[in-house]
Amino acid sequence: MAKYSTDKLRNIGLVSHSGAGKTTMAEAMMHRAGATSRMGRVDDRNSILDFEAEERERQVSISTALAPFEWKESKVNVLDTPGYFDFVGEVKAALRASDSALVVVEAVSGVEVGTELTWGYANDYGLPKAVFVNKLERENADFFKVLSELREAFSETIVPLYLPIGSEKDFSGLVDLLGKRALAFSDDGSVADGDIPEDMTDLAEEYREELIDAIAERDDELLMMYLEGEELDVDALRLVLRDAVCSGDVVPVLCGSAFTGIGISTLMDFLVDNCPAPSDTQPVEGTAPNSEEVKSREPSTEEPFSGIVFKTLADPYVGKMTIFRVISGRVKSDTSVMNASRSESESLGQLMVLRGNGQESIEETVAGDIVAVAKLQHTVTGDTLADSSDPIVYRPIAFPTPIYSVAVEPEARGDEDKIGSGLSRLAEEDPTFRVERNPETNEHILSGMGDAHVAVITERLKRKFGVGVVTKAPKIAYRETVRETATAHYRHKKQSGGRGQFGEVDIRVDPFPDGDFEFLDEIFGGAVPNQFIPAVEKGIRESMVAGPIAGYPVIGVKVALYDGGYHPVDSSEMAFKTAASMAFKQAFMSAEPALLEPIYDVEVRVPDSYMGDVIGDLNRKRGKITGMEPEGRMQVIRAKVPAAEMARYAIDLRSITQGRGTYSTEFSSYEQVPANIQEKIAEAAAEDEE
Repeated sequence: MAKYSTDKLRNIGLVSHSGAGKTTMAEAMMHRAGATSRMGRVDDRNSILDFEAEERERQVSISTALAPFEWKESKVNVLDTPGYFDFVGEVKAALRASDSALVVVEAVSGVEVGTELTWGYANDYGLPKAVFVNKLERENADFFKVLSELREAFSETIVPLYLPIGSEKDFSGLVDLLGKRALAFSDDGSVADGDIPEDMTDLAEEYREELIDAIAERDDELLMMYLEGEELDVDALRLVLRDAVCSGDVVPVLCGSAFTGIGISTLMDFLVDNCPAPSDTQPVEGTAPNSEEVKSREPSTEEPFSGIVFKTLADPYVGKMTIFRVISGRVKSDTSVMNASRSESESLGQLMVLRGNGQESIEETVAGDIVAVAKLQHTVTGDTLADSSDPIVYRPIAFPTPIYSVAVEPEARGDEDKIGSGLSRLAEEDPTFRVERNPETNEHILSGMGDAHVAVITERLKRKFGVGVVTKAPKIAYRETVRETATAHYRHKKQSGGRGQFGEVDIRVDPFPDGDFEFLDEIFGGAVPNQFIPAVEKGIRESMVAGPIAGYPVIGVKVALYDGGYHPVDSSEMAFKTAASMAFKQAFMSAEPALLEPIYDVEVRVPDSYMGDVIGDLNRKRGKITGMEPEGRMQVIRAKVPAAEMARYAIDLRSITQGRGTYSTEFSSYEQVPANIQEKIAEAAAEDEE
């Protein structure tokens, strides 16, 4: 691939609701540009961009794939992102590396939840946007209905640049509104000009006037000429249109069909002619390493080198592949740079341009380009690479917090260690899932963005690292306590021919709401010698590790040793420890024992129209609503909900709100489990012991 200057680069984040046809569109653009010899198709499972086994099996994109191509003496880096909710981290990372967002909308389904979400993500990054209405060849496709939905859903100035000629199976071309011409597309990708169909002239003139009005408003000179009724120069309009698109003042709408190729070359022209180059963007701010000193970098080759890592690929054979966007300067293969985020030196090997899973070696790259390098030692997604002589650290990518957790255990005995190492390797390429070992339940806990996300992770674990796992709901970290005071007496006496064992204790168990445990020595007159009292406390503490109700840790108890007995020969620490343990269990079960469950503070953000359904669902989950307040167009609902009821809440909330709701949780406290639920938990624990 030829070397391009910063002003000849375009970085486009391709985003949409799942199923809108992003990947097919990216494949069509690469093929039309001659970057690929064949056009891969998702339905045929031969897509160049959906190359992972899980993607081909499911026929959906799971990871962001790079689709670079050369067009009109420029290089366009298209970042094809997943549309499914579970893989939102990929979308956010790709947009961080993009200079504009192309929002793909399906001509039949129109504006969907994913359209709204990705539109918001692009706004969060301050990216200019364009829309491509795809699949106009489909039955029930309706461009004008989609245009109306876009204008209703979003507040920006949304104007079409093209209108479709024909619809559904009769969709045959486009009307270029600025150029006042019809475009006919041949199978070989060539485009022929023609006259606008007579039955569309009035409609085309109406939308052309609307487009010119939106453009002229952005330029005082054009506006004066327009208001005075003068004919505006098309080339002048195109220049102002580019400025309006780059600034985000206008969101243009294009249309076509990635499947038939209609509108693909006009889209590629638009990306080069109207989307911002890296050189058009603002300086990027950061800080000096280990400092709050603000620094910035212009998107120029004259600045020191810097770049941000937005994606990592983990492969058990090739090793780790790091993909980064060059923010400033230039960098060559076989160069030493600094990981400014970690103050570590890194040796860049061969720089590569990725196209799907294909690689092309290059010797040098410049500000604005996107490249990959293999086998960096210290670098992970979100890190900043920089020139060691003048380093800068950029703000890391804000990935969403995992919200859906499962426990994983190996299908085959002896694979326990492989689970941890395999999942840790996979976590390097996907920061939206987390793996940890719960020391209390002794389970590996895998947390992700939803059930599909977790399923993909476990599939990759087996395919890449040969470890099959079984998933199940994580054990809830219940606790046991008492609600009343009770006493118990226990004498441990054993004679087996030699020296015997003797230890006798009287203890009292009280509720201790202000702490987990307190031991009181209330012995008078030497009923239990001082040297054995620590053994009594130890025996009680050991019994508290697995409580008598269902084997969960005991908290909130105060235990007093107030009497006992001993034998001058047979008493020992072991005997008193045993007596204390048995006495504690007896007293505990007599002191109105109770099971406690962890309670989460839950904060849910939903559109107003879903608030009633969400509150009803939280009530069914034994939740207690603690507050509600508006936040822009959203409602924030706060509640306290038992952890046991939250296991599948990510899935439930997505279903209730069609994916529009989000939530976060934080541990709050322990509260008593209702009696009927406590009984079931105790029965289940007894069955497990059997």
